[in-house]
Amino acid sequence: MKYDESVIDPSVPPSGPGCVDCDQADGWWLHLRRCAACGHIGCCDNSPAQHATAHATATGHAVIRSFEPGEDWFWDYRTESFMKGPALAAPTHHPDDQPVPGPRGRVPADWRSKLNP
Repeated sequence: MKYDESVIDPSVPPSGPGCVDCDQADGWWLHLRRCAACGHIGCCDNSPAQHATAHATATGHAVIRSFEPGEDWFWDYRTESFMKGPALAAPTHHPDDQPVPGPRGRVPADWRSKLNP
């Protein structure tokens, strides 16, 4: 499969099992996204902090991949569309026992009211 090697590095592992920025701020997330260039794990745009998009904006890394079990789609911020991409270094999703939203113990009881539309 042909892909843009300037925006996707399939050899880079993910930065961890959850949103790096939420973990540093003691926050929480709904779904996780993986930067296809550097492996940074950030939270989705429905999450309160939207760290995946913030990472893309700050770094210019234009492509993310879902970091959810059973999902293998890529998103290109430049074209605002889904795209195909290569297999990425393992692991390809957060741990199966990690709840959604997550992480366990940091999600507020009223989490639904705190999501972005």
